[in-house]
Amino acid sequence: MSIKKRASISDMIDEYFEEMEKWADQVRETISEKPCWDLKTCAIEPLREITVKPTEVMVTVDLPYADKKTVRVEAVNASSLEISAEMKKKIRLTELGITHRQGVIQRFHAWIRIPVTVNMDKMKVENKKGILEIRLPRKALIHNRRQK
Repeated sequence: MSIKKRASISDMIDEYFEEMEKWADQVRETISEKPCWDLKTCAIEPLREITVKPTEVMVTVDLPYADKKTVRVEAVNASSLEISAEMKKKIRLTELGITHRQGVIQRFHAWIRIPVTVNMDKMKVENKKGILEIRLPRKALIHNRRQK
């Protein structure tokens, strides 16, 4: 029979702070500020909101000036969506109050990660007055419980 050596209190504290540092890095990564436009592709990232409900996930994307015929929503994988659309008119960065850069925005583009498991095959997309609404039904979680 082998006896497992317990970690010292200082090892446990070190491990705790390493976990906290990993968590802080993940938080910093998600909230770090980055430009919302890409001048190479002439695209801007639209405003969006993800609402997780008990039975579905609803993604709302703001697409003002988007040409309805060019709006495209694709499931990239089981937990990501790619949304793109061409704009009806080109917008210069100076029109948005950005004076330190030169360029034109002519399309919307966004990658959206869905935080829970959903059924991408049953995705419903609706576009009304420049607001894109995507509804994704959540997958049911199966719990294995022992019956006594």
